[in-house]
Amino acid sequence: MSSAVTFKVLEDIAKDLSGNEINFPTFLDITFQVRTALKDPNLNIEQLAKLVGAEPLMSAKIIRMSNSVAMNPSGREVADVKSAIVRVGMEAVRTVSFAVAMEQLLKSKQMHAFEGISKRLWEHTSHVAALCRVLARKIAKINGDEAMFAGLVHDIGVFYLMSRAANFPELVNDKVELHALLVGWHDNIGHALLSALNLPESVLVAVQEHETDREISVLKSLSDVLYVANKIANRSSSWRDPKLDGEVDTSMLESILDADTLAEIIEESQEEVQSLKAALGG
Repeated sequence: MSSAVTFKVLEDIAKDLSGNEINFPTFLDITFQVRTALKDPNLNIEQLAKLVGAEPLMSAKIIRMSNSVAMNPSGREVADVKSAIVRVGMEAVRTVSFAVAMEQLLKSKQMHAFEGISKRLWEHTSHVAALCRVLARKIAKINGDEAMFAGLVHDIGVFYLMSRAANFPELVNDKVELHALLVGWHDNIGHALLSALNLPESVLVAVQEHETDREISVLKSLSDVLYVANKIANRSSSWRDPKLDGEVDTSMLESILDADTLAEIIEESQEEVQSLKAALGG
């Protein structure tokens, strides 16, 4: 197959994301409701809890997150949405709304052809999100919740590209061409999609740069944290097919974290990583 279909997919996406009337995929509907609600300066916990409570998956994930080891060091469990939001914070609802949206997309009929890569992608995504929070708190000393959110949406371009590629059977059946499209374009497409959603500039930059190889001496920004978290996750849970793309180069980790420190970070954070992964994608 020539790259004509790939060009068609990209052309269609470009038209959607550059127009005044953006045609967002339906899997992002719930994120719009949450985004609109959070923009209201008068929004209170009761109102947000009512919105979340109307969506069973949202409710379950918010409560599960609030009871995770990462968010509940005291071990005291909560069972209602309002108490869960109080514990994790209102901004965490935004993170969970994206988690629900992406999980729903991956379980939809249109994504059946991508079952293998979808499972790897969700495993990788939840792993990066959890690692971002750990690295942000332990190393970079920046907002852990914002870092976790950036980790969750960093590969949204892959989700979006697959949802569009599903309309082109010839592309779905050409694994080499499809893989090249996802690898080569997901960071820029993700940036464009999140920009259209009016997300913070720090998140947009981090998403656009998460695959850009560079030297880092100290983790100090959200972009640094996401880049390193993505590298760490790629060692054990990459969504890419090494037969089609080769192994992801993670050698830069040795230049910023010695072997003992890296092992210590992974070991210390393992329980937190697993609990957050379970909360986001269980």
